[in-house]
Amino acid sequence: MKLIAGLGNPGPRYASSRHNIGFMVVDELVRRWQLGPGRYESFCQGLVWDTQRASERVLLLKPQTFMNCSGASVAALWRYYQLDSQELLVVVDDLDLPVGRLRLRAGGASGGHHGLADVIRHLGTDQFPRLRIGIGKVPAAVTVEYVLSRFTPQEQEIIAAAVRTAAEAVQCWISEGVTAAMNRFNCPPQEGRTGEAADRPSASGGANRTHAEGEES
Repeated sequence: MKLIAGLGNPGPRYASSRHNIGFMVVDELVRRWQLGPGRYESFCQGLVWDTQRASERVLLLKPQTFMNCSGASVAALWRYYQLDSQELLVVVDDLDLPVGRLRLRAGGASGGHHGLADVIRHLGTDQFPRLRIGIGKVPAAVTVEYVLSRFTPQEQEIIAAAVRTAAEAVQCWISEGVTAAMNRFNCPPQEGRTGEAADRPSASGGANRTHAEGEES
C-alpha cells in the first residue's frame, strides 16, 4: 500500500494559491485516474481517495486541517493502515526552488516548511519520501502574502507542466520506488520536464529559512 499526501489549505480562499501545489498534484492524479470526489474521513480530518494501481493499493490524502496542522491528518491515516515510513510520499511547495522545479528526496529535515515539520513531528521520523515543487523565493518580509498568492499568468503554464510532471513522478514512485523516481525526475529541465539536479546539502538536512504558512485551525 502507498499513501500520497498533498499539503495545502482548504477552502476557496486558498484554491490555486502557491501554498496549495500539493493539493494540485493530488487533483491531477484524481483526474488522471478518474476517481471522482474524495470522501471526508473525520478520524484523519482529510479528503481521501482509495484506489488500485496495478497490484498496488494507493491512498490519496488532502488534509483539511490547514497547512500548519497537516501532521495530525497524515499521521492518523498512516497509523490507521499501519504503513511503513517509506510507503508515504508527501507533496509540498518549496520557496527555495525556482518556479516549477522538482526535487524528490527519500527523507530528511523539513527545510523550514511548517507543514512538513508538523508531519515529521506527528510521525516521529523524518525518514519518509517527499516531493517538493518550487514556487520561487521572495524576501522574508513578504513571504506570507507571497505563498498565499496565486501564480502570475506567465507562471501558470510552467506550474501546469510542473504539476503534470509531479504526477508522473508520483506514479514512478508507486511502481518503481524512490530511487528510480529520484534518478528520473531530479534533473535539470529538458524537453518540457521540470526537475532539480541534486539537493543542496546543509548541516540540518534542509535550507535554513522561515516558511510562513496559511491559517491554522
